[in-house]
Amino acid sequence: MTGPAALLWDVDGTLAETERDGHRVAFNGAFEALGVPWRWDAERYGALLAVAGGRERLLHDMAARDDAPATPDERLALARELHARKNAIYAELVGGGRVPLRAGVRELLEECRTQGLGLGIATTTSRANVAALLEGHLGAAWPAWFGVIVCGEDVARKKPDPAVYQAALHGLGLVAARALAIEDSPAGVAAARAAGVPVIVTRSVYFATGELPGALAVGDGLDQPATWHPSPAAAATGRVSLDDLRRWHATGEHAPD
Repeated sequence: MTGPAALLWDVDGTLAETERDGHRVAFNGAFEALGVPWRWDAERYGALLAVAGGRERLLHDMAARDDAPATPDERLALARELHARKNAIYAELVGGGRVPLRAGVRELLEECRTQGLGLGIATTTSRANVAALLEGHLGAAWPAWFGVIVCGEDVARKKPDPAVYQAALHGLGLVAARALAIEDSPAGVAAARAAGVPVIVTRSVYFATGELPGALAVGDGLDQPATWHPSPAAAATGRVSLDDLRRWHATGEHAPD
């Protein structure tokens, strides 16, 4: 069966449900550690995910707060300090096993490796955050699993801009049609499609509903084949498999919006 030459993974929400139970918790820990009287509940953090990037999210939130620093320079300095502290706390959380990989992710990664399909990461989270998550689950040699790793600090513009996907394609030496992206959010889908990369979507907690124009297939999780449109084969594995990804990639059939 023909299909993509590489599978390009988003990280937050796709490899793991890091947003609600990882990044949000770490941001709140940073607020507390630095004596900042702010807290983001699950609903507020969900709304802030419309803004890509941790520092950008902090600055956006500060713009609506009367108790935020008065000047842009002061706000930027606080955002940098909070973000650095947050990343340290996040590393402790994921290193302690508090944020598991989503069901079916490890199996699909291993299936790709066994069958010789290239793997890549295309994310706008930081390299430190990616390392913290994947070292805990894949071991110290986790970078060897991936032919290319593009993170937030590697590009000037974050998703929905296509820069991360363009950089990943360049690193792999592939044209867009020979790759397949796996995402969880509208911004991720938009980034992949703007780069010309076909994309499937495994919905996450914060993006459980909503339209995803341009996605080849959409489902609630790799371990929930009955929720996917178009339907996967889901034979003995009981999960979305590499053969399903190859079929979706080959047909180009679009899931309903």
